[in-house]
Amino acid sequence: MTMKVLLLGVGLQGKVALHDLVQSEKVTEIITADYDIKSLQDYVKTRKYSKVETEFFDASKQENIDKLIGQNPDVVIDLLPVNYMDSVAKTAVKHSINLVNTFYLSHAIKELDKKAKNNGIAVLPEFGMDPGIDLVLMGEAMRGLENVEVINSYGAGIPELEAANNPLKYKVTWTFEGVLRSYFRAGRIIKDGKVIEIKENDMFNPKHIHEMDIESIGKLEAIPNGDALKYLKSIGIEEQSEKFKQIKHMGRYSMRWPGHCEFWKKMVDLHLLDNELVDIDGVKINRKRYLAKVIEPHIQLEPEERDLAILLIELVGLKDGKKTRAIYQVIDKRDLKTGFTAMSRTVGFTASIGAQMLGTNQITKKGLLSPVNDIPFDFFKKELEKRNINIMIKHETI
Repeated sequence: MTMKVLLLGVGLQGKVALHDLVQSEKVTEIITADYDIKSLQDYVKTRKYSKVETEFFDASKQENIDKLIGQNPDVVIDLLPVNYMDSVAKTAVKHSINLVNTFYLSHAIKELDKKAKNNGIAVLPEFGMDPGIDLVLMGEAMRGLENVEVINSYGAGIPELEAANNPLKYKVTWTFEGVLRSYFRAGRIIKDGKVIEIKENDMFNPKHIHEMDIESIGKLEAIPNGDALKYLKSIGIEEQSEKFKQIKHMGRYSMRWPGHCEFWKKMVDLHLLDNELVDIDGVKINRKRYLAKVIEPHIQLEPEERDLAILLIELVGLKDGKKTRAIYQVIDKRDLKTGFTAMSRTVGFTASIGAQMLGTNQITKKGLLSPVNDIPFDFFKKELEKRNINIMIKHETI
């Protein structure tokens, strides 16, 4: 069997996905595409990767997207900046090519379900770390419980404590501008059975933050991360249904070292993350982009420092008639041998696994797929374990 993969975007996560695809016997041809073609060519040559072609790619030009996807790969992995995801997805479906990306599901991609089914292909969004692995874990945890009353999802991409040696207690493992966008985002959680609306400028309010004690890691602050309720339908719960009324607590949270939230609460209160552009001497300035440009160079991991990628899914419900807490947890660390960060490993490996599952018909369902419901858990778990990413599962009666 031959399998041809088109990898769009070969940054931090893309390099991990590429490494994984090269190692796979299932993959016979890889087309890599990036705007910085010289760096990409040098990288592939230095690594002595076989079966890899390199292409210049300007994602802002639709004809470039058509040309690459028109080379008829079996699967496209989209690891470009988020603003290109809709164009890439529409083009992949138009050309009847399977697609994997790591972004939150957009309305435009949701609308591609029927056409993807008609064209006999699958679109798998939200398949990185968070969203991605967390949603697979949530789906599996839900399948083992009834009368669920707690659904909490926690994720963290942070430096190890000894590397958290700057005022932010944080170092960059993906785009810092993306981090800042996530720090000014409205959300919804359920607390004590009531839906709580959180305004975009209020997520660092102490009343929305709680502490988590992660085994082998220590105490972390948990911050609301977007709209948790949008995943209810995918786990079989309609708002206003009896199942919905049973939920006492639900939330998606990011975790950071203590002190991080206090710092960013001040930054938000000073309007440094507002969306409105600032006019300085006739030049319109994006506040988040400016902050990212200024701060990012000074919060990089050193070569021998490690980051942590942490996911924890907590559900409480009935199992065999007994009230049970189900915990599904992943903790990964930077691989100092390859240099791949934990964040890049959990995103890049996951995207590669998804592409290979689609390209080899391990997943046969067509149309828009959900990581919650459409990923074969045991197979996925074993694939992660092959890459030294382990899932800890614990059920305890409470």
